[in-house]
Amino acid sequence: MIPLRDSIPASRTPVVNYAMIGLCSLVFAAQLADPDGALVERLGMVPARVLEPGVDHVVRGLGRPHLLVPALVPEWATLLTCTFLHGGWLHFIGNMLFLWIFGDNVEDRFGRLPYLVFYLVSGAAASASHLLSAPGSTVPTIGASGAIAGVMGAYMLLYPRSRVQMLIVFGFFVDVIVLPAPFFLGYWFLLQLLQGSLSAGADGGGVAWWAHIGGFVLGAAVAATLRMLERLRPEPPTVVLSRQRWGGNFRRLR
Repeated sequence: MIPLRDSIPASRTPVVNYAMIGLCSLVFAAQLADPDGALVERLGMVPARVLEPGVDHVVRGLGRPHLLVPALVPEWATLLTCTFLHGGWLHFIGNMLFLWIFGDNVEDRFGRLPYLVFYLVSGAAASASHLLSAPGSTVPTIGASGAIAGVMGAYMLLYPRSRVQMLIVFGFFVDVIVLPAPFFLGYWFLLQLLQGSLSAGADGGGVAWWAHIGGFVLGAAVAATLRMLERLRPEPPTVVLSRQRWGGNFRRLR
């Protein structure tokens, strides 16, 4: 299921969300210009390196074992720098699509500066969740997925009546449907929990499921707290999404 758009138009330009997408794009362009892939090891979060700074570590599980390249920043700072790196075009485009669809609405409710702080903290917390789940791993962890999971957790709490237009691809079957946003996001979160439980104790390449889980839980908790304290901006009105009509609805939404 690929989300295409939601039924909540932003009430103002999501400057911070655009800036995060732009920064991730610039870093990804730098990765494409880095033929050796050293940038991933220099800015990626390696749990063993964070917990044992200054020690030489050997990367195992991704191709030929080799000595880990030193970090460009303090080891603890890689919990944040890793969130701007991506593992390929599919990883990058998928993350930016989710951030584009859900991030503008969360920024709308939080406000620009609080949203910036929230996004960065969500990313760092997601990295910390993965670090705790695999403390001995020497595989670099990269991706904005954990920070975006925080955005998705906040969105689910803030917009319980929102709907998401989804592209369904199953073999040769392709269709467009509209689902309640909490249903889609809840399904996504349960999938992360399932996969995270199955991968417990694994060390090597793959998906950092617990980073997604940690980011999502933090995002939902922050949104719930701000709502309780009445620190949120007003919720914008929704628009109607249709399975068949694309053009008019698309112009209204974006």
